[in-house]
Amino acid sequence: MANYKPVIVQTYPKLGEKVTEDTLYWKNYKAPIQIKEFGAVNKIDFSPVQPYNYAVTASSRIHIYGRYSQEPIKTFSRFKDVAYCATYRDDGKLLVAGSEEGSIRLFDIGGRAALRQFEGHTKAVHVAGFLSDKYRIVSGADDYASKVWDVSSASEIITYREHTDYVRCGCASKLNADLFVTGSYDHTVKVFDTRTEKSVMTIEHGHPVESLNLFPSGGLLVTAGGRYVKIWDVLKGGQLLVSLRNHHKTVTCLCLTSSGQRLLSGSLDRHVKVYSTTSYKVVHSFHYEASILSLALAPNDETLVVGMTNGILNIKHRKHEEKQHSGRRRRPTYRTFVKGRNYMPKQEDFLVTKPVKNHLKKYDQLLRSFQVSKALDVVLQGPVRSNPPEVTVAVMQELNRRGTLKNALAGRDEKQLSVLLSFLIRHVTDARFAPVLINVAEMIIDIYMPVVGQSAVVDKQFLKLQNIVEKEIDYQEELLEVLGMMDALFATMARKKPVPLEENKLDGL
Repeated sequence: MANYKPVIVQTYPKLGEKVTEDTLYWKNYKAPIQIKEFGAVNKIDFSPVQPYNYAVTASSRIHIYGRYSQEPIKTFSRFKDVAYCATYRDDGKLLVAGSEEGSIRLFDIGGRAALRQFEGHTKAVHVAGFLSDKYRIVSGADDYASKVWDVSSASEIITYREHTDYVRCGCASKLNADLFVTGSYDHTVKVFDTRTEKSVMTIEHGHPVESLNLFPSGGLLVTAGGRYVKIWDVLKGGQLLVSLRNHHKTVTCLCLTSSGQRLLSGSLDRHVKVYSTTSYKVVHSFHYEASILSLALAPNDETLVVGMTNGILNIKHRKHEEKQHSGRRRRPTYRTFVKGRNYMPKQEDFLVTKPVKNHLKKYDQLLRSFQVSKALDVVLQGPVRSNPPEVTVAVMQELNRRGTLKNALAGRDEKQLSVLLSFLIRHVTDARFAPVLINVAEMIIDIYMPVVGQSAVVDKQFLKLQNIVEKEIDYQEELLEVLGMMDALFATMARKKPVPLEENKLDGL
């Protein structure tokens, strides 16, 4: 009894996504913090200066949150209706936002009341932001118009009415103070120069444009609309470089990392996709509980904030390696004083080790006491995390090796047999477990064939198991046919080398 060897659980190669540097990087976030807002979160914007607070626009309020605060440190609520697109200026001192009633408000981060109010749009303003000179504001609204405003005088500088549908997104160039881009539901993206009276470039996206962003270099433009994310080369006159279709529903928001090497897109399909800006392939994906309307990344990707249609704000902070500082310095052991700190044990040294006590699992304890039926019940009915299918199959293999598998399977009531059949239905077609589970299924059929028809639940599970096995056999037959066809094709494609006849053989005949 003292020499009992625990059941060896065979390890199988894990099937799933390949672990890459991107996977490790984007999974290195703490458990998310969730905050309930008053309405759908339509915009999140980080302050460009420390301490990197962020503004959340939801319902008729703008909340300013600290990096690690779960309560707003400031609120702007002087809106009669829904507020939109609260955006910071480059110095982090001013905040501009549009509204459903058609007005644009300018706020000082240190105060509460609006510094300026810009009137001129006749419908809801969904786009509001600063040009890079910090003294002009650009806006876009549902009245199809895009306007440029002077901050100091609160006056309108110029109006563009080239879109034929709602203007729902826009951004300003960081390198040129006169350039800005707007996207509309008329499927077009227009590039404007405030020194001219008309747009300087028009790009046809093909779907209502929900979001757009300029790369830090200013030469590339990314647009989102419908299920598509498209990259355009502005320096080549708006040439399409790549079209990405990795979402199942409308893409609603875009975001670039601080380095510009990764692009993030959020969608109504509740996913955030991370793309490499060199290969434009998806390198990671996040899944959320509701449809996504907005997302933002803090500088250095320290914080990822996502806003959803149900008013939930999801915040993830990056993990940092904590340095362990002990209060008292650990003293060296006696061996260090005697032998020296860098002493390496020699071959003739006798090393005394402390015996390590091995704690047996529950099923090992039962197997040790020959309670085979209970051991099988423990691995079948326990939680999946502690008893994955690999453990259950390992216990079945051990029982089969002992010759007691038939005894463990026999004598079961309806509930116990139902649990066992459910396990077989789930895993009998898995190539890793099929050899063991097919043997178990044959034993169960032999044992319980006389009582078939007494339980409707068990009969239904037997039929389901039969259908699964029959389908698997059909798949295997089809695969064999395909393999035969491929062998024939490869045989015809292989070149046969001519074999010369030896004259000596002919002479010997």
